Amino acid sequence: MNAEKALVIFSGGQDSTTCLLQALERYGSGNVEAITFHYGQRHAVELQQARWIAQDLGVRQTELDLSLMQQITHNALMEDGAEIRTEDNGLPNTFVDGRNALFLLYAAIYAKGQGIRHIITGVCETDFSGYPDCRDVFVKSMNVTLNLAMDYAFQIHTPLMYLTKAQTWALADKLGRLDYVLQHTHTCYNGVIGGCHECPSCVLRERGLQEYLDSQGRLKTVVESL
Repeated sequence: MNAEKALVIFSGGQDSTTCLLQALERYGSGNVEAITFHYGQRHAVELQQARWIAQDLGVRQTELDLSLMQQITHNALMEDGAEIRTEDNGLPNTFVDGRNALFLLYAAIYAKGQGIRHIITGVCETDFSGYPDCRDVFVKSMNVTLNLAMDYAFQIHTPLMYLTKAQTWALADKLGRLDYVLQHTHTCYNGVIGGCHECPSCVLRERGLQEYLDSQGRLKTVVESL
């Protein structure tokens, strides 16, 4: 068993791609794998991007079908044409109950089978949509639970947990991959290639990019960058 192998929960979006690139730098090519989940997301184009990026980077990717979630929960992220809005409880209706818990569980099951101890996820509680399963306290609790459940010393890493979206772009730039993340990742909830520029995910991504570019004194605008 190589304890210095890593598994990245990988969607093909900005955050998980940045985590994947960072993992490749830290653990080395050949020691990093990616796991991707299809759960009925309306922005399924991200799955295509995830496959392309994994192949381009030479990363072994495993894709699991969790679309059975559609049988037990409903939300705007899994229903084509549904209006994206904030509910009365303050949560966006794009929140998928149990999604990150399932992702971490299945990632851990796979990781143990492959002799991998390090699991990396791009969740963040600084610039996020208010999802409770993106909080550090949740991830730490899952880490303890998974270690107890499988009698295995998993280490769940959240390198973006306390970064703003602008700082996440800065990390991609530090890795020398700003243009790569910009050009090849998909974030739009509406599944529009290049972004709809209106959904919460697009707004957060583009605002963070512009903030980072401004901080660097760059003249390029968000529109020009897309």
